[in-house]
Amino acid sequence: MSTKHARRRWPGKRRRLRRYLRWKRTVARPSTFQAQEPGTVWTVSQLRAFLATAQQHRLFGFFHVAAYTGARRGELLNLRWQDSDLDSKKITITGSTAVISGERINGTTKSGRTRVVSVDDETVAVLCRRRTDQAAEQLKAGDSWCGTKDSYVFTTGWGEPIYPDTVTSLMTKLIRANQQLPHARLHDLRHLHAMTLLLSGVPVHVVAATRTRPSPFGSTPTSSAAPRRRRGHFRRCGQ
Repeated sequence: MSTKHARRRWPGKRRRLRRYLRWKRTVARPSTFQAQEPGTVWTVSQLRAFLATAQQHRLFGFFHVAAYTGARRGELLNLRWQDSDLDSKKITITGSTAVISGERINGTTKSGRTRVVSVDDETVAVLCRRRTDQAAEQLKAGDSWCGTKDSYVFTTGWGEPIYPDTVTSLMTKLIRANQQLPHARLHDLRHLHAMTLLLSGVPVHVVAATRTRPSPFGSTPTSSAAPRRRRGHFRRCGQ
């Protein structure tokens, strides 16, 4: 078959291939802006061990939601209660938080788009506990409370927004406190989330819908099936 004939016969495949290669060059390229210590993608049992250690800390909910949704650090620190519909088991990622020249800045997500992420029953319970704890912290702080009406889900003990580096360094401290876990970055929880979904049989395009980067193959359907399979996989895996 001639090349000319092949181009006429498979124009759609050629376009998708070009889009994929373009995406791979721009998205999958290692960052040249910051060098981070290499981490480890934990097994599910190692994640359980980490969460058991983190459970005694007031920011346990942050790490649980990060592991169970695959959301980025800045996205969770930007999450507000008005974006958390716990009755419908959904959270809406509307933006992200970063630090520029020492100042905490809120902006859009990395893809520039808002997305809705379904959460499982356990994550709903964790977020409900977080809301109860935050109300208790506000009561204890009294007039010193710095939170607003549309408060962030994850705040300091007196209601102020949390800086990204705070949770990053806290994860390192919790790993060291465990004494059994290999080093892992906070971002590695995002990779573990994707891996567990894929291993539990969730289709690749559904997993891609839970990520912040746009798919190279166009739009992707909602990820509402992911939480049911995700929780089942955590229960089955003993590795």
